[in-house]
Amino acid sequence: MAKAKKLPSGNWRVNLYTGKDAKGRRQYKSFTADTKKEAEFMAAEYNLKRKTKPADLTLGDAMERYIFSKENVLSPTTINSYHIIRKYHFPSLVNIKLSALDQVTIQQAINSLSAEKTPKTVQNAHGLLSATLNMFMPEFRLTTKLPRKQKTFKELPPPEVIINLVKDTEIELPVLLALWCGYRMSEIQGFYKSDFKNGILTVNRVTVTIKGEQITKSSAKTYSSNRQNRVPKRIAELIRAVEGDKLVNLSGTAVYKRFVRLLEAHGYKMTFHDLRHLNASVMLQLGIPDKYAMERGGWATTSTLKSVYQHTFSEERKKVDDTIDSYFESIYER
Repeated sequence: MAKAKKLPSGNWRVNLYTGKDAKGRRQYKSFTADTKKEAEFMAAEYNLKRKTKPADLTLGDAMERYIFSKENVLSPTTINSYHIIRKYHFPSLVNIKLSALDQVTIQQAINSLSAEKTPKTVQNAHGLLSATLNMFMPEFRLTTKLPRKQKTFKELPPPEVIINLVKDTEIELPVLLALWCGYRMSEIQGFYKSDFKNGILTVNRVTVTIKGEQITKSSAKTYSSNRQNRVPKRIAELIRAVEGDKLVNLSGTAVYKRFVRLLEAHGYKMTFHDLRHLNASVMLQLGIPDKYAMERGGWATTSTLKSVYQHTFSEERKKVDDTIDSYFESIYER
């Protein structure tokens, strides 16, 4: 594969050899991007489209190639979900050649899937199908009718209930990191003591479990997920008390199961990820501006984060941290 070279501007460029012209002169196509991986991905995707004859591929083969082309730019969990979709969600389509696909056949497959799966699962599956066809058959126009998303309402216990239940247990630290600071499980699993300096905790990596194997990546879910947050006194105490390098030695699955069982034993039903929803609800209740709420929780888009990043530890941000910390600390003092 063609390798990217760094330009004086700081961007990266790939010059992809595409053959010779009528006079025998070598021809190249240039791809320039902000990062080395992105430039090489653009070149690889173009080369794949250029060499592939869509009519000779089955949908299953095309999906495999699409997934492979995204392995270095998408998260391991997303790639794993794509493999699951490819393997289980379109049994009636995977062996059909792209040239033989039509909208009626696709709609029938989506109808069958909708009878078994949630609207969100169906939409995710259709998203992979659409992206695959867009790569190999850009002229194919999908007009699939998808099931409507269902709006669900979940009654979550107040933060003080959760804090009192996990206090002094082996899952207190991961729960507080999610509830108080808004961290995801993958971010919590990726934390080391070296990420905690001068009262600041930095997301430098994420760790996820795929098919029983732990995979660590040096980048978080999105650009905005790589962030820093001031750590309150209680969490700082728990971090300093940890033995070993990792902040949380339990696996993500172990933390999740212990948390769910503990809550169920007291009559509550919620997932570990629901703690992030509670975190967002608390910030809304406290009147925290969206700009700071998204920054703390890593919910901002790349463009939004870039526009606020320089203000990360401004006086206004410190006021936000003080407000949130005061709320949770008051619970501990009751």
